[in-house]
Amino acid sequence: MKRVALQERPNWREKATEFGFNFHTMYGEPYWCEDAYYQFTLAQIEQLEDATAELHQMCLKVVDRVVNSDALMARFQIPKHVWEFVRASWRTQQPSLYSRMDLVYDGVNPPKLLENNADTPTSLYEAAFFQWLWLEDQIAAGGLPQQADQYNSLQEKLIERFSELKNQHGFSLLHFACCQDTEEDRGTVQYLQDCAQEAGLANDFLYIEEIGLGERGQFTDPQDQIISNLFKLYPWEFMFRETFSTKLEDAGVRWLEPAWKAIISNKALLPLLWEMFPNHPNLLESYFAEDAHPPMDSYVIKPLFSREGANIRIIENGKEIASAEGPYGKEGMIVQEYCPMPRFNDSYTLIGSWLVNGEPCGIGLREDRALITQDLSRFYPHAIIG
Repeated sequence: MKRVALQERPNWREKATEFGFNFHTMYGEPYWCEDAYYQFTLAQIEQLEDATAELHQMCLKVVDRVVNSDALMARFQIPKHVWEFVRASWRTQQPSLYSRMDLVYDGVNPPKLLENNADTPTSLYEAAFFQWLWLEDQIAAGGLPQQADQYNSLQEKLIERFSELKNQHGFSLLHFACCQDTEEDRGTVQYLQDCAQEAGLANDFLYIEEIGLGERGQFTDPQDQIISNLFKLYPWEFMFRETFSTKLEDAGVRWLEPAWKAIISNKALLPLLWEMFPNHPNLLESYFAEDAHPPMDSYVIKPLFSREGANIRIIENGKEIASAEGPYGKEGMIVQEYCPMPRFNDSYTLIGSWLVNGEPCGIGLREDRALITQDLSRFYPHAIIG
């Protein structure tokens, strides 16, 4: 695994505009970067793929354990009034679309799971589409060798999955939703709509704030059309605490992601994985903060619901070396063994490993000068050479 300097495509910003990549620069800071790329061997990619597949199966075993335990449902801070709703989503095998695991990997040692973004993962468009465009352009321009490849079947797998949802699961119309005033979320959802369109699945868009409640308790769109299937880029832990959450069970909606994803997108997943699969090579030692556990000199404190690095603290040899502000923490904390990310020049690198319908199918890399990867951490493309 190497970080290799490379000439940028001279016209990439124009291409980004042409293809609707409107968040390549955010708040005046570069988000998409291509002054370098990450180079992997095929053996390294296979190591990432195998670890991702195994970790996913382990996560599903956690879901099965949690839905069968009132004590664990409470420990995951899932409100009691939605327990049956979450359980039913698992027991009726409600279909899922996609997820992303964040891994620490240096190309040599086994990849380690930091967390599972199983509910509302972003950085999809740039991983699935724009970095593939970069690869094709660089090969054509001679910047990369002709045999260069990329670990990336994301787009074809997404289209295939939408086709399955239409033909095997009976999705006739799929509504898509995200919050207003989030350009990145809207870009992610627009990309997914394009994939659904390509699969022949009729779709419509509305903002989360526009979802209404019909006379019979169904959710409706602004045209008073009943919502039967809904992809929402909006966290379950938020939805479970809103007024209309009492209607979730009776609304008759099939959700993407399904409610059982609330279990594996929660940091409480991490101590449970460690308890069920102790010393697994792809896991980091993890515990609930309030539980008795072996002392650790270097560890990370994470709130159960933290997103984009918020409220995370890193302790190394008993001293705090990094922290991030945010709104989380009251829901409880976990502690996880500290595993430093590989450093290239002055930046630390994190790998997002993507799955569609539970199948590993691509990666995206994020880089930051800070130890905690956050929303604006830079995205770099990758290539397989050798």
